Amino acid sequence: MPSTEDFGQRLRRLRTGTALSQEALSHAAGVSVRALADMERGRTRGPQRRTVQALAEALGLDADEAAGLEEAAASGRPRLRTAAGPAASLTLALPRDIQDFTARDGALARLLDLAQDTGPDRPEVAVIAGQPGLGKTSFAVHAAHRLAPYFPDGQLALDLHGMDAEPTTARDALARLLGAMGIADSAIPAGTDDRAGLWRSLAGDRRLLLLLDNAADESQVGPLLPGTGPSLTLVTSRQALAGLPSVHRCDLALLRREEAVELLTRIVGPERVRAEAQAARDLADLCGHLPLAVRIAGQRLSSRPHERLGKLVARLAAEGRRLDGLQAGNLGVRAAFALSYRQLPADTATFLRRASLAAGADFSPETGALLAGLSYDEAVDCAEELTDAGLLQSEPAAERYRFHDLLRLYAAEQVTAEDGPAVRDAALDRTACWMLDRAAAAALHFDADHERTAPSGDPDPDTAPTGREEARAWLEAEQPQWLAALRRAHDTGRHRQVLDTAEAMHWFSDLNLHWEQWVEVFRRAAESARALGSRREEAVHLNYLAWAYNACVHDHPAALESADAALVAARDSADGLQQGWALNYGATALNRLGRTEEAHTRLRDAVRCLAAQNSPMARLAELTTLNTLGTLLRQTGRAAEALEIHRRSEQICRAGVPDRPDELIALYHASARQHLGNDLAALERWDEAEPQLRQALAAFEAAQTQAWAEQARLDLGRVLGAMGHPDARATLLAARDALTVLRSPRQAEAAAALAELDEAATGV
Repeated sequence: MPSTEDFGQRLRRLRTGTALSQEALSHAAGVSVRALADMERGRTRGPQRRTVQALAEALGLDADEAAGLEEAAASGRPRLRTAAGPAASLTLALPRDIQDFTARDGALARLLDLAQDTGPDRPEVAVIAGQPGLGKTSFAVHAAHRLAPYFPDGQLALDLHGMDAEPTTARDALARLLGAMGIADSAIPAGTDDRAGLWRSLAGDRRLLLLLDNAADESQVGPLLPGTGPSLTLVTSRQALAGLPSVHRCDLALLRREEAVELLTRIVGPERVRAEAQAARDLADLCGHLPLAVRIAGQRLSSRPHERLGKLVARLAAEGRRLDGLQAGNLGVRAAFALSYRQLPADTATFLRRASLAAGADFSPETGALLAGLSYDEAVDCAEELTDAGLLQSEPAAERYRFHDLLRLYAAEQVTAEDGPAVRDAALDRTACWMLDRAAAAALHFDADHERTAPSGDPDPDTAPTGREEARAWLEAEQPQWLAALRRAHDTGRHRQVLDTAEAMHWFSDLNLHWEQWVEVFRRAAESARALGSRREEAVHLNYLAWAYNACVHDHPAALESADAALVAARDSADGLQQGWALNYGATALNRLGRTEEAHTRLRDAVRCLAAQNSPMARLAELTTLNTLGTLLRQTGRAAEALEIHRRSEQICRAGVPDRPDELIALYHASARQHLGNDLAALERWDEAEPQLRQALAAFEAAQTQAWAEQARLDLGRVLGAMGHPDARATLLAARDALTVLRSPRQAEAAAALAELDEAATGV
């Protein structure tokens, strides 16, 4: 057999010797006709070992003939050039590793496991994705250097320029890979598919590590991935590359605070960090724990060895200058964000920058749609595109999105640069009006005076919350948005909308005593009423404000001041109902300030004022005032008098209040029972107290009024403890934990009762 016979010539001789056509051999060996033709014409000079074995079996070759065919194929397989080879191979050498690389131990360990799991049928691919500035390339390069010993046949690194205006095409990238594998330019096929086939045949038998950095999309990466063999490919991209199948994902997270400080320490030196430890921590926080930002801050400080860390902290603390401060030479956070922003379609770019105007830590597509002037579906598409691009992070369980702090600053800069004040204000006003209309409609689900049908006035009835659970969920999730909308409406003079929203929320507020923002809501509402010249509405909202000071933030001097102002406004407008409420709230503040006798006098005045009126609302106010008066009497050692007062409350509840729903009166009745139980407990009539408190607790739970239910649970736990009941401890423990979550001042009372019960049990 002539020694000059190459693989293609040998294969054709063997095939014709068995009288097989290319089609027949293709079918028998499982190799495409096109691939066979390329082999016989010499375009593919060294197919991989498994292909040669399949051909030998299909041709029925003996061992010697099969070995000869494999030897011919092996001679046609070019070997990967080393650094000592021609200069062209050096273009794909791994970049220099970063000596101060920090953290990422978990992600690196997963890649090490992956490197050891590659095999002839398992060419592994790991996609390293995430937002700009996470250090994806630095991590991939560092990992490649650590993984190099597992891949003795070579390591290749290729920048795909995915963020450039014209990313590297798959065709051009394949040409560079083939050149690094020793294929002469004249032998590189013209078409992308042919190049990909040749690349896969060359890579198939080798343990190669391939780093594809800065990938644009799946169509660019797909043709570059080896199809078989024990290789590992690392792909970095700002895009999620969700369309790549069968890949491992390595989504880098922000550094933890201590990791960010460690990176800073490695750059500027431990002495400077030790000398200003708190400034180092503050600097890490101002960088948002983003590796790029921390590195820039560190390199800036490193170039100024005599500059204090605290000086840079002070500069970055000013939000308007933070991105300016995160610049070192040609390395800047703003520039990193701009690369991604400039590639966005127009609507998506608008959505990103306008979303920076949303209040709170996160926002819904609904908010983004309002700010950007898009439909809801368009906003969802934009948000998902931005999430895939690493510019937004999505919440795990809800359709909500959030910015990194620095990216929000960058997006806000683009609002100023591209939209201007008029467009910005129009977006904020449009969003505020919609949010307040939705918030008022949602809050009316909890209003005892409102029909229990779907509340009117919602700006989009088709998507409006239906029922209390959906309404509560919306009001809680969008709290920062509607509160910001209320501020904007107040500050821009839309006082009627402020009043209407606050009025709609006053029943809902009573179920959420731990929300400290009720002070701001009702303070702004009172100011809006004053601006409109409505003394009656001013009295109403000053009373709500006094309630919020008393119940939500426990600022009793402020509560008294607000109640006194409400009393004056109520008298000016001849509103007896508001006079009664003002006396009640003022008495509550006085009692908590230790001015018990003054409180007692005001409550008696309030009861007389309200009893003289015939309106249903006056009856409800009278019930509340009687309960407050009874509580004061009990607390001052007059439990028997308190019991009589609370029985009077119960009688009103049993008689009913005209034009008021039964479920509302049931809540007042439950409150009366709670007070009766506490009165009986004060008289040590434990057996009578227990059923009253159990009924109150059951009613509050059925109405889903947690703030009231947990206080009743505490009262019940104390009675059970006095009775020696086995459920006492579990009841007190549940009350303490829930009251702590609610930030109720009674949490301390629950903790004390629990400690007292434990001491009694241990005999301490």
